[in-house]
Amino acid sequence: MDTAIKLSNVSKKFKIGCHKEQKTALAGIISFFSGKEAKKDFLALKNVSFSVRSGENLGIVGRNGSGKSTLLRILAGVYEPSSGEVTTKGNIVCLMGLGQGLSHKLTMRENIYLMGSVLGLSQRDIKIKFADIVDFSGLEKFLDTKIYQFSSGMVIRLNFSVMIHCLHYSKPDILLLDEVFGSGGDIDFEEKAIKKMEEFITGGATVVLASHDLDIIKKYCDRVIWLNEGEIFGAGNPQEIIFKYLSL
Repeated sequence: MDTAIKLSNVSKKFKIGCHKEQKTALAGIISFFSGKEAKKDFLALKNVSFSVRSGENLGIVGRNGSGKSTLLRILAGVYEPSSGEVTTKGNIVCLMGLGQGLSHKLTMRENIYLMGSVLGLSQRDIKIKFADIVDFSGLEKFLDTKIYQFSSGMVIRLNFSVMIHCLHYSKPDILLLDEVFGSGGDIDFEEKAIKKMEEFITGGATVVLASHDLDIIKKYCDRVIWLNEGEIFGAGNPQEIIFKYLSL
């Protein structure tokens, strides 16, 4: 079977502030008056290597800060790796973190058009899907309400509804999902969202799914990679890897 994704010794380095770790008082004074905070390197990913077959569903697990989102951003082309090589094959669509991408100063109606455009839809396509998006979200009464007045659960419902309906037009070869199964405490909406997303996860695309919901990972993924402090700590059968992950 063809390889859809291949990473070879991929590392990602960020510069982070370290003013609390100035070696001398003079260094701290210079940093303060120059307005230039001293920086140090932080390795978010360390020599990560793996491949994903076309049509395979790969799960990514790990604690907060383990490198999951950084990895997906590299696969999506949002970040360039600091070293190593990334090869992907086909059209990539990345859905990252429900609640992101909305403008809090705009109304729900305006945000649907904004997000749809960002996700690659024409104004005509958005207009065609508009009623379906609103109906799926269950937020019909709030179309002309600005997002800053929404609860966190409402924001999640709106964001998911826009993204999932835009996928119909994108037809991805590779689908990257980063914590997209939040519900904001609405169990009924979560069940509906999972059922809708299931169409894409089982639809033949190559899927990389990062989630803290281990039941979702076990149900839909063929294989799991466990990240710990930017390194692959384990890889293999979902049941086995998740058992080890929970036992640590």
